[in-house]
Amino acid sequence: MKKIFLMISFQLLNIFQAKTMNDSLYIFHPFNPVVFDDCDACGCAAGNGSSGFESLLNPQFVGIKYFAQHYKAKENLFVKDLTQDQYFNTIQLWGKIPLTKKLNVYASLPFHFHEKKTLQGDINISGIGDLNLMGIYQFLNSKENIHQLNGGVGVKVPFGKFDEKGISGVNPSFQLGTGSWDYQMVLNYKFQKNKVAVLLNTDYTVKTENKKYYRFGNQWNYAATGFYQFFGNDIMIFSGKAGLQGEVYDRNKQFDEVLPNTAGSALYGKLGFEASYKKFSLGSELMLPAYSHLAGGDIEAKSRFSIFLNIGI
Repeated sequence: MKKIFLMISFQLLNIFQAKTMNDSLYIFHPFNPVVFDDCDACGCAAGNGSSGFESLLNPQFVGIKYFAQHYKAKENLFVKDLTQDQYFNTIQLWGKIPLTKKLNVYASLPFHFHEKKTLQGDINISGIGDLNLMGIYQFLNSKENIHQLNGGVGVKVPFGKFDEKGISGVNPSFQLGTGSWDYQMVLNYKFQKNKVAVLLNTDYTVKTENKKYYRFGNQWNYAATGFYQFFGNDIMIFSGKAGLQGEVYDRNKQFDEVLPNTAGSALYGKLGFEASYKKFSLGSELMLPAYSHLAGGDIEAKSRFSIFLNIGI
């Protein structure tokens, strides 16, 4: 079974890797994840993993995740068409560690390698991104785990490099980090009955001004995901998932002045699977935009793909 997981993982990675998501199921508690979907999108220090929340799995885990994004952007002010391809790639180490029965600590540290194609040639940046730390508290867990409510607060530590020259382009979010300390709030509700589960998530990130007097706009994410368990026994579980995810970004500011064409929103449809074998869990997700209006229409979302491998602790 481990060989099957690895084969699926490598095949999906080969197909969807961005060229030049997230919720896992634990074997003894199917459909028991706490999920905060990826945000990493244009307008929010896009593609740098510094905003929003990745998946927080239940039970506790450590693991690795690959996340790829593709956007189209205007090449310059004199071009109307969206011709510039932008690729954001992230390999992330993450984990969720228990402190008490109801309180957990979540952490993630990304490594980014991004690329955009311009008329003057390809531009590449790579390096460590911003560290995310969050406390997650379980407010409600009803009998037989049918209803569960979790909430959390956290902080993003500016480990990633912020390049002031990068904000002059069409997408100022082509960065490794925001350069700012940002603060996060999240709420997650889960309904589970037999082989079906529904997850509702919302989170909000407050951005602050960095040392270069630049401030990325605040961000609101929301998502609804449905799960169905196709197979499950004492050793293995395999489930499919589908849903919608929306993102709204406020305008960026510099020297406290609002910058035009920096706000936006997008809505994605998503489809994926999750599987577990003993302490190992594997999941993947493909997201395609149903609606995209980013950076005042200067940037269009094209696709996202993620895959993770975790080990329960």
